[in-house]
Amino acid sequence: QVQLVESGGGLVQAGGSLRLTCVSSTSIVSLMHIAWYRQAPGKQREVVARSPSGGGTYYAGAMKGRITISRDNAKNTVYLQMNRLKPEDTAVYYCNALSGTFDNYWGQGTQVTVAS
Repeated sequence: QVQLVESGGGLVQAGGSLRLTCVSSTSIVSLMHIAWYRQAPGKQREVVARSPSGGGTYYAGAMKGRITISRDNAKNTVYLQMNRLKPEDTAVYYCNALSGTFDNYWGQGTQVTVAS
């Protein structure tokens, strides 16, 4: 089992920045990937960014160019740096892990609210 805990959400003005943090209870090196998703009110959960343990990054189109996913393997932690935030970025942001046995794990989510 993998436990994920997100933090760093909050209220920011449009154009502002936030850095989200996800701490894993287990080594993130052992995971297939660790990722960020978001879910806005009335909308489906969507991928924001992925960090495969084999290297590289993936960014979905909605926030591409405004976000950076990074990891600190020694701290079993992944970050999502978000810049130039827009009101439509308002959502609950979730940390996701795909284990080596292809099991999915989710954090509790952290609320991001962007005011216009």
